[in-house]
Amino acid sequence: MPDNYQPYNLSSTYLRLRSDVTIETLTGDATFWPRLMSGQLGNFHNEYLMTIFDYAQDWAHWEMHPLGDELVCVLSGTAILVLEQVGEPQSIRLDKPGDFVRVPKGTWHTAKINAACRMLFVTAGEGTQMRPVG
Repeated sequence: MPDNYQPYNLSSTYLRLRSDVTIETLTGDATFWPRLMSGQLGNFHNEYLMTIFDYAQDWAHWEMHPLGDELVCVLSGTAILVLEQVGEPQSIRLDKPGDFVRVPKGTWHTAKINAACRMLFVTAGEGTQMRPVG
């Protein structure tokens, strides 16, 4: 059976949604983030990264994607996504599977985790910035 017909899981295999409307699978192991941050996986210009992560506690950072919107969807559990709008935080509760927020490009955001949750992300990752919560 060809490789592209095997089942994958977004918890361990991430997807690069390319600008030419093709999809590349990326192994989401311990080397993924260092490879991504060092540029070994390219710059994701006009591309999106699709991932799933499990959270048991609040995010330790704010993040911002200057070149594209991000979709954040709760698959299970409960989270409050906090968006910084003109210096004022706006809290959006995600508590039913399928609840999502479109985070506009250039918007700082973080998450408060009320109950252990699983979240799906479709991220315009080029130029992503982070800062600590504090």
